[in-house]
Amino acid sequence: MKVSKRANVAPFYAMEILKSANELADGGADIMHMEAGEPVSGTPARVLAAAHSALDESHLGYTEAQGNPRLRARIAQHYADMYREEVPVEQITVTIGASGGLILAFLAAFDIGDRIALAEPSYPAYRNTLEAFGLEVVGLPTGAETRFQPSVDLLEALDRPIQGLIVASPSNPTGTMIPRQQFEALIKYCEAQDIRIISDEIYHGITYGEAAQTILAYSSNAIIANGFSKYFAMTGWRLGWMVFPPDLVRPVERLAQNLFVSPPALAQISALAAFNCRDELEANVARYDENRKVLEEALPRAGFGNLAPCDGAFYVYADVSRLTNDSYEFCQKMLKETGVAATPGIDFDPKRGNRYVRFSFATNRETVQRAADALVAWLEVD
Repeated sequence: MKVSKRANVAPFYAMEILKSANELADGGADIMHMEAGEPVSGTPARVLAAAHSALDESHLGYTEAQGNPRLRARIAQHYADMYREEVPVEQITVTIGASGGLILAFLAAFDIGDRIALAEPSYPAYRNTLEAFGLEVVGLPTGAETRFQPSVDLLEALDRPIQGLIVASPSNPTGTMIPRQQFEALIKYCEAQDIRIISDEIYHGITYGEAAQTILAYSSNAIIANGFSKYFAMTGWRLGWMVFPPDLVRPVERLAQNLFVSPPALAQISALAAFNCRDELEANVARYDENRKVLEEALPRAGFGNLAPCDGAFYVYADVSRLTNDSYEFCQKMLKETGVAATPGIDFDPKRGNRYVRFSFATNRETVQRAADALVAWLEVD
């Protein structure tokens, strides 16, 4: 029987490592999970309390395709509180995770064959979802000189026009942010060239110096992806949101009605409480910062070189070229010999990712310290 070519996308290697790690754990191995970008803290207490109350008191039927009006209004208030930016409620769509929001964005903004640029390295689901939808992925070979972020120079060097650009600041896998002057220049260039920008802001709130600024400060034409999985530590609830410019609001609503009907009602009601959990959430960020410092001190001693500057998120992206030319094989070997699970760079950069490994430090301090000690003992360089 026929199998669609759309399904012929690369695997998500972080999940491949997770599968191997779980198999070893089932056999009794002590595994230190640093492969998945999932806050170990779990759902905030007030969110859980709101969920219990909703289960007892709410009908939990369909909501509007764009989401619960109360939640959309609270997200709009979040932009006013955090960024001093006014966002009309009608431009906010609640989605099934930020991933579900990106599906809506790609379908609403682009046609089959359109060319969408993104940094290499970047989150693998961008590339794989774009390819599944018949869009052409244009990789931008970023490096330390651009903080692993897109630049105007990289766009000007392309041989053919593009219709879209995905940016993430802070980014996955590097944790780097786009400096404001560079960001403004990038947006100005894209608007002059009629290039639609999608700004993935899922790691906003998790920064270790200057706070991240929403792209709304620079443009009213961009698409914004965000959600409750990272800063709000609600990964399994699968709830995100998008901010769309006015010309995409109705197209997205029609797509959402047909593709998803509505986001999960229980998750939406519960997420209203997430905005009242700042103390708990900021304590998470403080823990990530301590974990980051542990890895930034230990990894170079173990031979992991040229760490990307981690401005935010909860990842360290390390050059392992002096240790291997096959990051996937290296991660499997590291897992078996040390119990440390990390993600090979080929997940994020199909061309040069064989030379990199990503460590997630969204876990607890004990795990990070044990992992750091194990790696230093395994590979310490004089």
